Amino acid sequence: MKNIIISDNKKLEETIKKISEQGKDKFHVIADFDRTLTKAFVNDKKSSTVIAQIRNGRYLTEDYAPRANALFDKYHPIEISTKIPEKEKKKKMHEWWRAHFNLLIECGMNKQVINDIINKSEIKFREGSLEFLEKLNINKILLIIMSAGPGDMIKEHLRHDGVLYPNIHIIANMFKFDKNGRVLGVEEPIIHSLNKHETEVNKLPIYNKLLERKNVLLLGDSLGDIGMVSGFPYENLIKIGFLNENIEENLKGYKENYDVVILNDGSFDYVNELIEKIIK
Repeated sequence: MKNIIISDNKKLEETIKKISEQGKDKFHVIADFDRTLTKAFVNDKKSSTVIAQIRNGRYLTEDYAPRANALFDKYHPIEISTKIPEKEKKKKMHEWWRAHFNLLIECGMNKQVINDIINKSEIKFREGSLEFLEKLNINKILLIIMSAGPGDMIKEHLRHDGVLYPNIHIIANMFKFDKNGRVLGVEEPIIHSLNKHETEVNKLPIYNKLLERKNVLLLGDSLGDIGMVSGFPYENLIKIGFLNENIEENLKGYKENYDVVILNDGSFDYVNELIEKIIK
C-alpha cells in the first residue's frame, strides 16, 4: 500500500496471527482522537485540535485566547523539557490543565459553544475511519478513545457523524454543567499529556473489561501516544502511527516505536484490512 511502512513484517504477521487465533473477544483498540481518527489537514490547512476550536472561534470572552496562550507559554517548555524530573512535570501538567479549565469556566464555556463548534464541522474524520468505527461496533470490539482534550466535544463530534456507538468508551476530560448548560467544573481524574494511559483509569468500571481483552491495537499520531498502553498487562500489541508532517525529520523515531507507520495524513485502509484479518 502507498504511504505504508512496516518495521518488521514477519513479526507483525506473527502478532496478527496470535491475536486472530485468540479471537475478537480478547481484543480491544485504544486510539487517540485529534489527527488520528481525524484528518491532520483540511483544505490544505492544519486541522484544529478539539480544544483549539474553542480558542480560534472566539466563542468566549475576549481575554480567553491571550490568557490561554500565556498558560501555554508558561507550561509548554516544562512539558517538553528533558531536564525536569517526570514527577515534577506531571505535577505541573496537572496544574496547567486545572488552570486552563478554570479559565474556560471563568470565560463562559457552555453547551452552546460545543453545539456551535460541532455544527461548523471544522474537524473531518480520516478517510476510512468511519467504516473502521462501524466495523468495531458490529463485531462488539471495545474501543477506548483517549484524549487530554474535552471529552464532551469528542462525544458530540462522534454523534454528529452518527458513530457514537455503544462499544466506544471515551477517556478524556468531561465537563460538569449546571441546569442552564454552563460549565461548572471538570470530572476527576484530569487527563493531561503525561498521564494519558490506561493505568491512570484503572479504577473506572471499563478497566475490568479491558483486562479480559489483553490483545491490543494502539493508534496514535505522536510518539507520546505510545504511552496510552503504558503499564497495561497486554499479551499482544500492534502499534500503528500516523506520521502526518515533517516526515523526513520524524520517520526514524516512528519506525523505531511503531510497528506500522502511515504517512502523509493517510487513510484507514490498512487499519481496516488489519481488522478484517483479526476478526475472520
